[in-house]
Amino acid sequence: MTGGAAPWAAAYATPQARRAALVAHCRDVFGFAPLDTIDLDLPAAGVRGVAYVLPGAVSPARRAGHRVHLKGMLLTEQADALLPDWAFFVRCVLDTDTLRPTASREALYEDEALAAVRDALGARVRDWLTGLAASSPERLERFIATHHLGVKSLALHDAELLGTMLPWLPFETTDGRVPLTEFARRHRVVHFTRTVEEFRQVAAIASAQGIGVVNGGYTYDSELVERLPHVLPGATVAELDGETVTAHLGAVDGAEELALAPFLATARARLDALGCDVALRAFHPVTVPALHLDDRQARHEQARQEEAEQADTLWSGILGSLRGEAPRARLVLNHLNPLVRRVAALPNAELAGIAVEALYGQSLLMARRPLRPADSALLNRAFAGLLEWSTLPGGGAYEEEESR
Repeated sequence: MTGGAAPWAAAYATPQARRAALVAHCRDVFGFAPLDTIDLDLPAAGVRGVAYVLPGAVSPARRAGHRVHLKGMLLTEQADALLPDWAFFVRCVLDTDTLRPTASREALYEDEALAAVRDALGARVRDWLTGLAASSPERLERFIATHHLGVKSLALHDAELLGTMLPWLPFETTDGRVPLTEFARRHRVVHFTRTVEEFRQVAAIASAQGIGVVNGGYTYDSELVERLPHVLPGATVAELDGETVTAHLGAVDGAEELALAPFLATARARLDALGCDVALRAFHPVTVPALHLDDRQARHEQARQEEAEQADTLWSGILGSLRGEAPRARLVLNHLNPLVRRVAALPNAELAGIAVEALYGQSLLMARRPLRPADSALLNRAFAGLLEWSTLPGGGAYEEEESR
């Protein structure tokens, strides 16, 4: 910079020539061609420079290395406090004649002046984002596809930018990957889960029943969904729970459910020790035999019970006193599924119980839920039990009935 005007301050014949010069400068300094450039001139603060938008995604935890010149002389190539943490998607080159260097002259002194400059530079980056939304939707889409995490972080802390950016931010939903505002217009209530596992657990079933669910398990997503009513007044947002899903599933005819009461009693007895209830419903898709439903409260209660079983007498008593009325997990059997119908018709209660345990294990695997030791033991026991019954002479399933 001491050999002539800085590339962002030099005169160019056309805007295209200026951009080409800045791209070449970014390649020389940082080794990449920027997705875009942002002017960062702050005359009142004695700061001039440019920010280069990274062309690829980076971790928000990665410390940015910005290049700082003091009155034209290089001070450091690793300044990491020039921009707010959320602006991890840019690298800056700045020249200043007001900010103070540290005694070693290898960094900038952290004081009120630097804090004010950091806020002002962050505002410039935010203004650039807002400008893209209004003038260049294609460039904004390319940027969001690469750096959506930074935009979501910023939107959470800036109400104005939240309204600007939310229509552009894609979310994983039961309707596919769509902007949240578009999803809200399709569904009267926007349900969301707080973990990826919960979403996977219910996505196919919820979609078939017309329940709109957003996967809030990714960073910032659940917080953004909860702020949707601030952007779309009148929008209704609710965290999804097992009761909501079950309520949307079709009821089974009363006479048919009554006829299956012995089977349901057997199923509930087999899963009671696992903290899981059993319900019978009729729902689509028919290919799904069983659905495992729980929520955070149910999982907390399961964790408390497991801890109590392993704790000493005193601690077990304390945990026992914390027992709440939280809902338990629920295995919902699909009455429309042919396999469930055959299992429910088994004359042997022991075999029916083993089959229910197998359906329980399968439902956990379908939801990609981590298995507790008790769940793994049940899966092994059910698998071995089914093999044993299948190898009995004459077929174990109906042996007892035929011997009568």
